[in-house]
Amino acid sequence: MRTDGLQTEGAAVGRTLGVEEEFHLVDPDTLELTPGLRASAAALAGEAGERVHPEISTTQLEIATGVCTTLEQVRSELVAARTEAAAAAKRDGLLLLAASTHPWSSWHSMPVTPGERYQAMVGRWAGLARQQDICGCHVHVGVPDLDTAVAVLDRARPYIPVLLAMTASSPFHDGVDTGYESWRTLWWTRFPHAGAPEPLGDADGYRRVLAGLVASGVVEDGSHLYWDVRPSARLPTVEFRLADVCTTLDDAVLHAALVRSLVRVLAGRAARGEPVPEVRPEVLRAARWRAARSGLSGPLFDPLRAELVEPREAVAALLTELAGDLADAGEEDEVRAMVQELLGRGTSAARQRSTWLRTGDRRAVAEQVVREGAAGRV
Repeated sequence: MRTDGLQTEGAAVGRTLGVEEEFHLVDPDTLELTPGLRASAAALAGEAGERVHPEISTTQLEIATGVCTTLEQVRSELVAARTEAAAAAKRDGLLLLAASTHPWSSWHSMPVTPGERYQAMVGRWAGLARQQDICGCHVHVGVPDLDTAVAVLDRARPYIPVLLAMTASSPFHDGVDTGYESWRTLWWTRFPHAGAPEPLGDADGYRRVLAGLVASGVVEDGSHLYWDVRPSARLPTVEFRLADVCTTLDDAVLHAALVRSLVRVLAGRAARGEPVPEVRPEVLRAARWRAARSGLSGPLFDPLRAELVEPREAVAALLTELAGDLADAGEEDEVRAMVQELLGRGTSAARQRSTWLRTGDRRAVAEQVVREGAAGRV
């Protein structure tokens, strides 16, 4: 996320937000995963557009919006960022594929980007880094200090499953239908520092855990924490990193809206001294797995009630908790409309699988993702 205009002192919780998205690069004729050497080099040099950045592989690009205060700005920035990324990809004659996994291409065809950061990642994590053939969506929400970020992080854990379920876009991996809506979640969880941390308590608690992880060698610093939610290492934000990359623009805007509202609600609860919900890590992992398995196509597991619930019930419960905040922000009607559209058409993963089952043609799946991801660009 670009930092121009970002206030770092005294900022109200949730006043600002920004979105980062990662995309695969594909050949327009074969739709195979294809290195974008010119695009990657330009991104490394800061010459691919102000919103475009390199990723660990030359078959990927990342975009980052500017700092936004309204959902209209989020939408406008995402359109501009996706357009800049598409123009960067065009340097190599390639297209963007906005799904967390490619329908058939393998990590074997993903050269590591020749940047110092990415080479260091391979040196630290070896095969885990080389096999990182997944893309995600990250939402930054402004907070005034690290204590607030940690308070939100501690309270956000039970909401990870439903937010994940609503963004699923990775049913395939290495050419196989995995049976999951978010295979990215399972693939990502192989890292020893992925998932949701136990409650940290406060800023000092966070610093102690981070110091231990640095001492272990698993991370170099806070920018390498692969938690589902983390304090940003470089911005005054709390960063939600749990989501698959959203194929459609509307789903990306919806995810950002829900995350920001949740941050405001949870920070308010912390300010009132309401306790952190008690959720066993085993139960939370089960709920996260259930969301990755079923998305919105099957039951979700409520980690607080410890029971299966229908997806629409889980989404409705989330909206009920956020309704007052969304109404105060003037966002409730827009968010509810986007939720109804998502529930009506299903997740990207569900649509991809439906195309595959109907056609038996993975190329048709890739064509659909490319087409949906490009919709709305100027």
